[in-house]
Amino acid sequence: MQLVELITQAVSGLGYELVDFETSPRARLLRVFVDRLPGQGSVSIDDCTAVSNHLTRLFAVENVDYDRLEVSSPGLDRPLKKLADWQRYAGEDVQLKLRVPVGNQRNFGGQIVGLSGEQVVVKIEGEDRVFPLEGIEKARLVPKF
Repeated sequence: MQLVELITQAVSGLGYELVDFETSPRARLLRVFVDRLPGQGSVSIDDCTAVSNHLTRLFAVENVDYDRLEVSSPGLDRPLKKLADWQRYAGEDVQLKLRVPVGNQRNFGGQIVGLSGEQVVVKIEGEDRVFPLEGIEKARLVPKF
């Protein structure tokens, strides 16, 4: 089983959602970002501790070799990775970077409208723009203070 699949299964079994997963070169550092399921509030330090303890035991059983494990919330500028993220955060402001420029522009900011099939719809300067999910290199929510 791939490491990301192992982590996804473990985190979802605890009632959380795996938002993102990063490794350092040679996978010595494992960084896991978790969130609560929709409608269950935000992640606390106790949640991160519970996930960290569970993953530490799981990695010992599965012989996963690493030096350091970090478990964190995704933060206010949460990355958007899956189609479900775009639907969940409809109405929120987003900053996105495309893999390939449209015209001469790769970076866009606007408000998430939702989905159109497998494509993301974002309102930019009053106009709905459609982007294929696989064409988006990075996307993050823009926090409101």
